[in-house]
Amino acid sequence: MRYIPNSAEERAKMLAEMGVQSIEDFFTSIPAHLRLDKPLNLPPAYAESELIKFFKNLAARNIDPNSSTSFLGAGVYNHFRPVIIDTLISRSEFYTTYTPYQPEIAQGTLQAIFEFQSMICFLTGMEVANASMYDGSTALAEAVLMANRINRRKKVAISQALHPEYRQVLETYLKSTGMTLETIAFGTSGQTALDSLDINDQTTAVIIQSPNFFGSIEDLELAAEKAHKAGALLISVTTEPISWGLLRSPGDCGADIVVAEGQAFGIAPSYGGPYLGIFASRAQYQRQMPGRLIGQAQDTYGNRGFVITLATREQHIRREKASSNICTNQGLFMLMATVYLSTMGRRGLQEVALQNLQKAAYAAQAISSLEGYSLLFSAPRFNEFVVKTPRPAAEIVKSLTSHNIVAGLPLSNYYPDMTNALLVCVTEQNTRAEIDALVALLQ
Repeated sequence: MRYIPNSAEERAKMLAEMGVQSIEDFFTSIPAHLRLDKPLNLPPAYAESELIKFFKNLAARNIDPNSSTSFLGAGVYNHFRPVIIDTLISRSEFYTTYTPYQPEIAQGTLQAIFEFQSMICFLTGMEVANASMYDGSTALAEAVLMANRINRRKKVAISQALHPEYRQVLETYLKSTGMTLETIAFGTSGQTALDSLDINDQTTAVIIQSPNFFGSIEDLELAAEKAHKAGALLISVTTEPISWGLLRSPGDCGADIVVAEGQAFGIAPSYGGPYLGIFASRAQYQRQMPGRLIGQAQDTYGNRGFVITLATREQHIRREKASSNICTNQGLFMLMATVYLSTMGRRGLQEVALQNLQKAAYAAQAISSLEGYSLLFSAPRFNEFVVKTPRPAAEIVKSLTSHNIVAGLPLSNYYPDMTNALLVCVTEQNTRAEIDALVALLQ
């Protein structure tokens, strides 16, 4: 039990034992002008019942997919979650696991990771996949550092149609590395202008997101051809992995490293996460991958077992050999994705992807037929598209919230010159009636 001094005399005695005169002596390293010299402006304490009521009222002010109709995507998607997911991950042997320090003891955890990796390899068309990535944006940053370890080059060609927040995370990671980013603009079609791609023997990687931030499907094959011609790697990014149910896999298109956000695979669209980073690559680069690789083996009796085949963090190997400080297992979210993919199966994932494609096509046609509205880009798309609006998109979104509809994302939040542009997402969760209601209100 902690000892807490109750009287001024006891506190003074304790401070004297530590060789200081007052509590303030502990903060002398902080400049005086940065210290708070008055009490915090906090309201009086609530009783427990009052506190519960306060937070319930606060939560009721939120707009979420369960209490409203949402057409918001942009990296986080409202997809159906089978109830079996929460049932299985609530088992104590799953939700108490953190990170495999004595891994071979936890065979169930290792098997779940192995199954997850196998499914990701199948979906991405890659040869190896790992576990333990935090989210899609940090997985991308780790992919760039991995590319640099492979070819020791310092320039990164990055599509302007990449999710802007992914770029911000990448800039933070690269700030002290000496690496530089060179932007590839997007064209009138909404796709990256690969014809203007100018890379040389100093370029470590080309980064292309498909479907990109505008929902447009990119020509990964052409991007891979141009990157490989200059000796660079192609890093493929996906924020909406449900699209893999219909599109050619990035690996089949020539990608060397594939990163993605796994939230769409059975993880609820929480306010900011936590989420799941997906990371896969060619086998020839596996020793430069961050995270963990789980492998299948046999014991002396011929029984199947699972082991950590490769771990690149210093907690497992010599510090100077570490290629990443990725630590947390993210096992709970990896398990959610594994249960989701196992439950849906190949045909189920294809059906979900097809519904996304068809419903988005219906919504795009209906909205673009309205007077004053049109589709801004002509490229093929999956479940997101950009609408050119007759007045600022932010105003439209704000006005529709009073009808309990989140109409999409105003692109002026990230691209100031796109004031009259609205990014709309339609998933299998949106009914035809909801789409028609949105169209009627926009009209």
